[in-house]
Amino acid sequence: MLLDATESQLVLVDYQERLMPAIFEGPAVLANARRLAEIARILDVPVWGTEQNPSRLGANDPALRALCQKTLAKMHFSAAEEGLGEWLRPPAKPQQGGNARSLPKHLQKPAAAQADERGTIVIAGCEAHVCLLQTALDLLEDEFEVWVVTDACGSRTERNRDAAFDRLAGAGAELVTTEMVAFEWLGSCEHPAFKDVLGLIK
Repeated sequence: MLLDATESQLVLVDYQERLMPAIFEGPAVLANARRLAEIARILDVPVWGTEQNPSRLGANDPALRALCQKTLAKMHFSAAEEGLGEWLRPPAKPQQGGNARSLPKHLQKPAAAQADERGTIVIAGCEAHVCLLQTALDLLEDEFEVWVVTDACGSRTERNRDAAFDRLAGAGAELVTTEMVAFEWLGSCEHPAFKDVLGLIK
């Protein structure tokens, strides 16, 4: 089972300026988050951000925030509690055509919205054992496929971060790294964006 860029969305959780200095290996975590966002933009993968209580913890890292289509300010630890799911799953399009609804169910065409839906959520963030964990578990419950980018996640302590990964894996999330995501989204060294993406990884 490999990631597909055309079915993916990227969610970056709480890389806030007042929080990052306290995060274990914070500079590397933030660098990988930026790299993920840049790769996603090159490959037309939607990028969403979240900020926990920004009036207290400040905004996300400015370079990262600029790469997000929208950033959700939240007070709940889980962004799914404050409407992230609606961003990730667009409303169904109204049925086109005349009296198709009068056809028996088995003759009706499936709703077009299904083709547009990107149900694979690649997610990373801080703190791994609080906001990232709770958001990811809620997304799993909402029947998204969740892929957690471990080297772009952080907590104040290594133990808390690793406990989050154990719990997420047990709940059905896939654990991956930034490079895994990049190369799976590319799929081939013949991809037109291969050199651009490789430049971000090297």
